[in-house]
Parts: sequence; C-alpha cells; structure tokens
Amino acid sequence: MTTNENIENVVIIGSGPAGLTAAIYAARANLKPVVLEGLSAGGLPGGQLMTTNEVENFPGFPEGITGPDLMQRMKTQAQRWGSQCYLEDVISVDLKQRPFIIKTAERTIKTHGLIVATGATAKRLQLPSGELYWNNGISACAICDGATPFFRGVELAVIGGGDTAAEEAVYLTKYGSTVHLIVRRNEMRASKSMQERVLQNPKIIVHWNKEILDVYGDGLLLKGIKLLDKETQQQQDLPIAGLFFGIGHTPNTAIFNNQLELDQGGYLIVKPGTVETSVAGVYAAGDIQDYYYRQAVTAAGTGCMAALSLERWLSEHNLIQEYQQVQTNPQESSGQAKKQSEQVEFDPRETNYYGGYALRKLFHDSERLLIVKYISSSCGPCKALKPILERLAQEYQGKIHLVEIDIEADPEIAQMGQVTGTPTVQFFQNKELIKEIKGVKGSNEFKETIDALLTSYAKT
Repeated sequence: MTTNENIENVVIIGSGPAGLTAAIYAARANLKPVVLEGLSAGGLPGGQLMTTNEVENFPGFPEGITGPDLMQRMKTQAQRWGSQCYLEDVISVDLKQRPFIIKTAERTIKTHGLIVATGATAKRLQLPSGELYWNNGISACAICDGATPFFRGVELAVIGGGDTAAEEAVYLTKYGSTVHLIVRRNEMRASKSMQERVLQNPKIIVHWNKEILDVYGDGLLLKGIKLLDKETQQQQDLPIAGLFFGIGHTPNTAIFNNQLELDQGGYLIVKPGTVETSVAGVYAAGDIQDYYYRQAVTAAGTGCMAALSLERWLSEHNLIQEYQQVQTNPQESSGQAKKQSEQVEFDPRETNYYGGYALRKLFHDSERLLIVKYISSSCGPCKALKPILERLAQEYQGKIHLVEIDIEADPEIAQMGQVTGTPTVQFFQNKELIKEIKGVKGSNEFKETIDALLTSYAKT
C-alpha cells in the first residue's frame, strides 16, 4: 500500500454519472480530483449504467446510446481535464479527523474534501436454492450474460415490474425463445413507454400477481422456477433455463455508518435543496441520496452541484491548492488485442490476440500460460475489466498469451468452454483448464493467479 503525504483537494468515491460529472467540474476548476472508481464493492466501475443496454432519455443522444458507451465518454472527458482515476474499492474512510483519510487496498489518501457518489447495488432475490444456481442460470445482469449460448433459443424469465425488469425482458427477446416477466402485483411500475414495449412484444409473456417461491434444477444448471399465484394461492412449476433479477437496488453506504447521517432506508441525508451531508466538506451525489428520481441525468446534476459546492467550501476555508490544467487525449491502450484471423499472418511471439482462430492455434501450439477472456459487445463489466487485463498483458509480456473471445462472434467456442456469463476468464496449461474467474476482479487477484500458475508450470 502506498501513502500519499500530499493532501488532495477532493476525492470522489464512485464513477457513475454523478461521480464522473463531479470529476469533470472539479478538474476544470483546477482541483485535480482523485476518482476512486470502485471495482467490485457496491456494483461496477461506471455504476448501474454499465448494465444498461439502451439509454434513450439522456440529453444529447437523439439516436440513444448504450450505458457502457455513455460512461466511457464521461470517463474520457473527466480524464481529459486531469482527473486521476483508479480502479480500486474504498475499504474505509475516517471523517472524524481532518484532513479526511480514505483507504483502498492499494493506497491511503488524505483529502480536504470528499464527494460520495457510490450509488446503489442491484438486489438479489433470496431463494432457498438460489445460491446453488447463481451464475448457473441465475443472473442480475441481462446485458452481461444474455448473449451466452446457454441462454439462446430457450425460455427465460425476468422478475420485477419497473423499468429495469422491463428493459431486461425486451433485451432478452433477442436470444431467448420466450421471455416470462414475473410481476408481483397486478400492474407494472415501469414507464408507459417501457410497458408498451413489453406488452406489445409477442415473445414476452407477463405473469401478473406471481411470486417466485424457489428455483429448481439438476444440481448443476437451472431448469425452472416455482411460482405462487398470490390471488388463488395455487403453485406451478415454470420450466426455464435462465432467471434474471430486476427488483430494485440498495444504497451503497455501509462504509459511512456512524460517520454520516443516514435515513431508515440507508440513503445519505442531505440538507434540503443542497447536496451537503452532516459533515462539512462532504457532499453526496447521485442515487446515494436520491431514492425518488434515480435517473442518470439527475445524478449528473447532483454531481455538478457537489463539485461546485465543494469548490466554494474549499475556497472559503483557504484550503484550495490549484493545479495547472493539462488537457490530455486518452487513447486506446497499446496493449489492445490484435484481431488476428485466417486472413492475417499469425505471429506466436505476440501476447494479445482476438478470436477463435488465434485461440485454436495457441491452444494446440503454445507453451505459455494461455488466458482466455470471454466478453460480449454490450457487456459493461467487460469494458471495466479490459484495462486491468491489458496492463497485466504488458507486465507479463512473453510469458503469457491473452486471447479475447466475443461470445456473439464465436458462440461455439463459448459453448465449448461452458461459459454462462461475461466476463469470464479461463486459464489453460498444456490444454487443460486450470482455473476460471467470473466477473470483474482486481489486478491483485489476477496477478496472484498468474504468478502461482507460472511457478507451478516452471516446476513441471
């Protein structure tokens, strides 16, 4: 862990629309904000929009934009003005002394000001057999996992009655033969436009006033759900191969217990009409303090409010250290996978590759540790994982081969690999699968895995 003896002007915890908007405004004010994006605690870097397929109500995009693309644009804009972004989870904060102390697994930071934009995490339905089939048929992210061969051409189900559930149901019709939307009331809470999309889609069947009692399967994969009709009290089994949750969110405030004032629902309490919390110099933006609107555009607005308010507070207390603004133009990492195919001369000396042709060649011929990353084009978490693995590929250049497989472009490879969601990373030695990591993990976990496998490989 590194300790920065300098005192920062502002640390922003969170990298959704609120956090990144705050970063843009703070950076343009020459405050050089530190953005702790998060990694796995409380969701994903980029926030809930990283699991949103189409964003059609954010101003400036008349044709719509995917959630991951919108968040990448925001991050690029924040970095252009000098924001320092770190893919790290905050493990503790100390707001009882000044300057405040923020700790991650990688560093300890002192700061005069803090903007909390940690957002909310998707809820999981607690079912008796739920853990057994989690990631084996049950998911909380349709756009992350829906494209996997496991969910193609089969019946799927979504539970929920709001916009999230409606959007997931519509999205899954691209892959499933039928999508069952389980609504626990006799009406949906989704917006009128989303309700129309659901009700007019011939591939979606809505089950009103139904509750999921449990799931069932063969011990390995999900095979169906047990439903209860809340009016008649009759139970029925509904055979499906995939269940997706769209039942709301929980605010990510655990690390602020006993330090900031929270309401009964766990949301940060702010002074009416402002984004000021119960501690001077600490501001709250986005869904962490908004249980009513919970929109990307309102989150961005409170991010702007937080940055402007904090700048004034720092100025009033003579705490600002201004930095000369240096604009940068972030570009794609030089470690980006080379899209090699049958038409491109294959070079086994490289480290990064793309596609099934490269994988087949390396699987049979490579003597290095082979790492296969399965992604889908619409998967927000995959985009969050990308820079982590690219940096590791550079660090282990010449020792590993890293192959990216798009499960939509190469579904047969994903099926052979028994991939049930993205991102999934598999490690192979001597044509044998040694380890599999699902979801977004920190660089340390990947480094430990790679080091251990390289060490064992050297001994053989």
